[in-house]
Amino acid sequence: MLATLCTLITALTCVSGVTVVTQKPPVVTVVKGETVTMDCNLGSVTNGSARWYKQSPGGVPQFILRFHRSWNSPTYGSGFSSPKFTSNHQSQTDYRLIINNVQEGDSAVYYCQTWDSSVKEYVSQ
Repeated sequence: MLATLCTLITALTCVSGVTVVTQKPPVVTVVKGETVTMDCNLGSVTNGSARWYKQSPGGVPQFILRFHRSWNSPTYGSGFSSPKFTSNHQSQTDYRLIINNVQEGDSAVYYCQTWDSSVKEYVSQ
């Protein structure tokens, strides 16, 4: 039993370095014309930028914007711009997507992503 427990502890220690990106809230219901915010925590990536994507039902993910806390403003994907979409940060790892004047066409799945240099790949929730 002790050997199994030690193996499990070792395995959990190895897994602890994996970046976990989390988003809140999982579901947002908004009235047309309102402003909505979505938060993303980049986990162990403390110097990364947050990349936000929009995926409409039956569609492919579309790049909205990328933002790093040291920048004055986000960089935008094709078809997306301020003031409709913007971003800010609350800490080294906490970022927020802000969508102003929400319309029916904004209904979609939104997700954030960051680059994890330790594993050399993009990670998202």
